[in-house]
Amino acid sequence: MAHSSWYQPTADAADVPPQVAERALEWLLELQTQPLAPSTLEAWEAWRSAHPDHERAWRRIESVRGRLQALASPVNAALAQAALTPSGNRRQVIKTLALLVFGGGVAWGLTRSEPWQQWRADLRTDIGQQRRLVLEDGSQLVLNTHSAVNLAFSAEERRLRLISGELLVTTGKAGGGRPFLVETAQGLAYALGTRYAVRQRAGRTEVSVWEGAVRLVPRQAAQQARVLQAGQQAAFSAQGVGDVTTADETRMAWTDGVIVARGMRLDAFLAELGRYTTDRLSCAPAVSGVRISGSYPVADSDAVIATLAAALGLQAQLRQRFWGGRQWYLAPSPDA
Repeated sequence: MAHSSWYQPTADAADVPPQVAERALEWLLELQTQPLAPSTLEAWEAWRSAHPDHERAWRRIESVRGRLQALASPVNAALAQAALTPSGNRRQVIKTLALLVFGGGVAWGLTRSEPWQQWRADLRTDIGQQRRLVLEDGSQLVLNTHSAVNLAFSAEERRLRLISGELLVTTGKAGGGRPFLVETAQGLAYALGTRYAVRQRAGRTEVSVWEGAVRLVPRQAAQQARVLQAGQQAAFSAQGVGDVTTADETRMAWTDGVIVARGMRLDAFLAELGRYTTDRLSCAPAVSGVRISGSYPVADSDAVIATLAAALGLQAQLRQRFWGGRQWYLAPSPDA
């Protein structure tokens, strides 16, 4: 397999021990934290000078960093995922980054990593992008922000493999009797002549049905399959299907370019809005539980942050991250 255009082998990557590569990437993430403590910067500089391998690893990061195009490489996808992953759960994401930066797309089984699958997917969207298209059987597909789908149409079935993100599908009538299904990490969602939405989350798949019906089949417990009717929703894991509830129409507001909040916690809202921007959005723990309501456009996160700050009496702090990009932080106003 050829190297991707952003990747060029360099001498500074030769024979860097995996544990050193991973530690260098951990430093990269730590240095994005703002405000950056002077002690952190001193510790990073001491690490770089402690061994030649450390310096070579960091030079490799800087070399790759200089060649990246915004939102256009699997490195950026993995970096964004690592930045949003709690520090205690970053190990696998760090390993993926190490594969991408130091392995160049061919070493250590890289093609199985999620960022690389996203990059190679048949259909995908970048952060903040949405895409509408019609498949060969007439099915209509809408991809939400940062989503990736592989098509696997055959003489026997019409299969979509949702690698990441979210989609809305309206099944076409030119399928020749072939079943239509969406496959996720947790199992299958078979369409029974329908319009339905599927979202891949960490450890579970969420399905909302708007027309027809959908049969959910957990990957490791097919005997626990359940059928959702129009107006119902449920989440399922590889081991089973959760409670069936009334479908929440606000979940589909993204197809109109908005997020509809009804008493949503501020931290949960910022996490949802953060799916549509490369900026990092967060808030102080003291205000994380503040409840908000309203409709907010996903295409203008700056305006949404300004609106929230004004409405809630908060201070919106804009910080620059070490790697590049920005971070919005909502905190209690000093005057409050």
